[in-house]
Amino acid sequence: MTMPSRMPEPYGQGSGANLADILERVLDKGIVIAGDIRINLLDIELLTIKLRLIVASVDKAKEMGIDWWETDPALSSRARRDELTRENAELRERLARLEELEPGRAQEKEAP
Repeated sequence: MTMPSRMPEPYGQGSGANLADILERVLDKGIVIAGDIRINLLDIELLTIKLRLIVASVDKAKEMGIDWWETDPALSSRARRDELTRENAELRERLARLEELEPGRAQEKEAP
């Protein structure tokens, strides 16, 4: 008498959703994973780590008001250009102020 084996079916066979479907749902709806890690010694807090992970599509993130990558110069060429433009304007302003000071110093040195 033999007993039929009850091995679990491999992923993708018989399951209602495959990985692509699950990923599409997560990106469409978004998912938040949050947690805190605290290390205490004798009621003295030594370390606190707050973990927040949001997985969502770019469109969903923008709907939630999250768009920090658009203003991060390391991730956005437009933000990098804007930062360089601002820095260039500041340097030109500093140079203009220094050039304004220079003629006054030259006149002081000439007068005995």
